[in-house]
Amino acid sequence: MSLDKIADEILGNASKEADNIVKNAENERSRILLEADQKIENMRKAEEKELQESIERMKRQEISSAELDAKKIVLNKRKDILNRTFEEMLAELSEMDANEKGGIYKKIVDQGSKVIPSPKVLCPIGEKNLLADVDGMGKLTETDMESGLILESKDGTVRLDFRFRTILEGIWDQDLKEISNILFE
Repeated sequence: MSLDKIADEILGNASKEADNIVKNAENERSRILLEADQKIENMRKAEEKELQESIERMKRQEISSAELDAKKIVLNKRKDILNRTFEEMLAELSEMDANEKGGIYKKIVDQGSKVIPSPKVLCPIGEKNLLADVDGMGKLTETDMESGLILESKDGTVRLDFRFRTILEGIWDQDLKEISNILFE
């Protein structure tokens, strides 16, 4: 064999081996790129899923917050209506007809006399005449107070508060749920 033939054979083998190396490198490059593309796609899908979950979570939070705000508004309006109703009822009681109010005052003194014999009676200024013909009470004093009566023992140790506001507050507190149901359902 001649030297040229051997050189050609070595060059041919080297060229084949170089082609194989290049081919293998191209295959490895394609595999790595495909793997990278798959990782990128998986990461993109994971990010998209996380984004969708975040959006849904934010929607739920916003809806929940809006519902809570709406409930607060409704409760505040109901509270305003209840307070206005209370004040209107108190005004109606305070402004009732003198004969009707006098009859109520007589009943208060009659019932109060069972607890406090001959009670001292405090009434609003200008309403003393409503108690003029009521028996069973001690001293009658007009004072600056809301409609209703306060009965007091002679020594001041026992005091019964029958002002209309106090009576209405007691009924109101006791029956608030029922009153609310009547007004709002």
